[in-house]
Amino acid sequence: MMKHKLSFRDDRTFTITQFTDIHWMDGRAEDQQSRRLMETVLDVEKPDLVVFTGDVIYTGNVTPGKPICERPAQALQEAVHAAELRGIPWAIVFGNHDTENRITRKELMDVVISHEHTVSQHGDDLLSGVGNYALHIDGSDDQPAAALYFFDSGAYSPAPSVPGYDWIRNDQIQWYANESRKLRARMNGRTLPALAFLHIPLPEYKEVWETTVCFGNKFEDVCCARVNSGLFASMVEMGDVLGTFAGHDHINDYWGELHGIRLCYGRATGYNTYGKEGFPRGARMIRLREGERSFETWLRLADGSVIGRQPEHHPNA
Repeated sequence: MMKHKLSFRDDRTFTITQFTDIHWMDGRAEDQQSRRLMETVLDVEKPDLVVFTGDVIYTGNVTPGKPICERPAQALQEAVHAAELRGIPWAIVFGNHDTENRITRKELMDVVISHEHTVSQHGDDLLSGVGNYALHIDGSDDQPAAALYFFDSGAYSPAPSVPGYDWIRNDQIQWYANESRKLRARMNGRTLPALAFLHIPLPEYKEVWETTVCFGNKFEDVCCARVNSGLFASMVEMGDVLGTFAGHDHINDYWGELHGIRLCYGRATGYNTYGKEGFPRGARMIRLREGERSFETWLRLADGSVIGRQPEHHPNA
């Protein structure tokens, strides 16, 4: 049972803030900068939901002699504090750095679930990963009017023959398709608009940049899995997902549309990790409107400023 019902407002809008790659460690100065950014964004935007798309904390290796994240549970509590304190419902998906050392995904999700204002879920224990779950946003008639899907995109490739990062597994794709079908049946055959959130971008993020007009910046490689396991194809087939939102690559913030789905990067939020001079940290904002199969998106930066229309990129430019 969900602690908080998500509903469209009376003006038929529902607004989401995406924070990504905070890399919180122990409350050091950079962490406090990240918190100030989150507070600024939340106080200005007053969203209906906050989604943390992975690498919320950093439990990975550090340069010898540098302090490590010794208390992952406490780090998580501190990282989500801005949303929790304001009583804003919030959801999470894990990234590759959240559970590298000292804590398991299940243990970290237990910490997440202990918070009063989270809408996150463990998900099915039999599925790959922790935190594969679906949420509904109710409309003015108290019936579901939109869906949100959350995926654990894993960490590193489990196959010795495949270098790099993990991929969405077949059982997760089947789970998503089943959830989508169940919701359609519940709505008497009507397909509700949906959004999907994950940490590691899908391989199609590379394709969309190389083949279509995109909006935003690409300052590093798309660090997706080397294996394409077919989640995007399943989303195209189901016909419900309007947009996907990923993080992971801190200095990419573009979006582009492929086969009717907008593939969006967040804007990196955390100061305790690499960035780029002249590329300020921030958040991606997303607004759904009840009854419409579209969404608006913009960036809200650390200084409170807004980027509405991002720079246009043409393939082969």
